[in-house]
Amino acid sequence: MSDARELRLISWNVNGLRAVMKKDPSFVDVVEACDADVFAVQETKLQEGQIKLDLPGYHQTWSYAERKGYSGTAVFSREEPLRVIHEIGAPEADNEGRVCALEFPSYWFVDVYTPNAQNELARIDTRLAWDSCYREFLCGLAAEKPVVTCGDFNVAHEEIDLKNPGPNRGNAGFSDEERESFTRLLDAGFTDTFRARHPDLTGAYSWWSYRFNARKNNAGWRIDYFLVSNDIADRVTGASILSEVYGSDHCPVELTIKL
Repeated sequence: MSDARELRLISWNVNGLRAVMKKDPSFVDVVEACDADVFAVQETKLQEGQIKLDLPGYHQTWSYAERKGYSGTAVFSREEPLRVIHEIGAPEADNEGRVCALEFPSYWFVDVYTPNAQNELARIDTRLAWDSCYREFLCGLAAEKPVVTCGDFNVAHEEIDLKNPGPNRGNAGFSDEERESFTRLLDAGFTDTFRARHPDLTGAYSWWSYRFNARKNNAGWRIDYFLVSNDIADRVTGASILSEVYGSDHCPVELTIKL
């Protein structure tokens, strides 16, 4: 990688892309302002043909859910991918448009929207089965070339990653099962880039409930991540949370890395 260059990568759960298009600033304004090499989104909530997105200079890669108005991911990249994978072999959720995996010459870029365990962990079995498949999928890609994966992983990994860990212990997104599953993903050879660079930073969140003035009071959760293969972790030059960007109940997260 002697000719490596610094890439700016952005990930954002938009919670409905058509809604964010109508806001000020609009989604296109945010993408243009970020000027990223790759801009990944989750929870697009649309079907093919339901939106015409004009993003000059970007190749558009979409994964749609079969169910209308649900889930969905997309990646906008300045470089055209060599190939794209949309499914990971998880029968429980492979029809929900949850993955856009793009192969580039020096790395794999994988955008994911992890299934929510739902209230009272009603979907925890599906969630954990998905996590297992996703872990195997990433490890398979990492055997070929380094991996960068981002998105809404729907879990606050440690107590530092949410404002109120005590009352939320056992709830969806902070259950022991989900946290342990995320630990297994990291142990399989991946680095949580934000926490690696900011090991003790508190109050750093990427999602806030629309209720109780949560965002105003910064009562949030860090559930949006950039993970990289351990063998390229030393190439990370920056990892940040763009909490000043509004338009969704999530804010974008950013990674800069030399690849």
